[in-house]
Amino acid sequence: MGVRRVGAFNIALLGKWCWRMLVDREGLWYRVLKARYGEEGGRLKEGGRNCSAWWRSLSRIREGVGEGVGSWFENNIRRVIGDGKGTSFWYDIWVGEVMLKLKFPRLFALFVIKESSVEEMVRVLGTIKEWESLWRRRLLAWEEESVRECSVLLHNIVL
Repeated sequence: MGVRRVGAFNIALLGKWCWRMLVDREGLWYRVLKARYGEEGGRLKEGGRNCSAWWRSLSRIREGVGEGVGSWFENNIRRVIGDGKGTSFWYDIWVGEVMLKLKFPRLFALFVIKESSVEEMVRVLGTIKEWESLWRRRLLAWEEESVRECSVLLHNIVL
């Protein structure tokens, strides 16, 4: 076949499948994998011990399997928000360099609708009054400061 580095070639092909799962969420393979393994936070679940070897390998690409350094797949893709429908507010890296659920863990824990897209959240973030109605309980003063910090971070994002 003329392929000298079969391992690297296999990782590249798995990376292509990962890319396909990101951009073609209406495609047949995505829907099949979603039905088989489920979806959480806008991503397909890994499947645990009951998944196929192919799916396990594909899932591990996010951790950088085969490259020896971190999350090479995640680090080498760029998310374009567009209208915000396909981007998870809490689970995707779309502002800054870390997921908002990790940057603001307390707010994430207190938020009612964790599966919201950016489009849904940005409408809600229009005023603090609307934002407040989505918390499990009334926020403490220091938690409100985190809300202000998050709002400043999101202020310049235009959908």
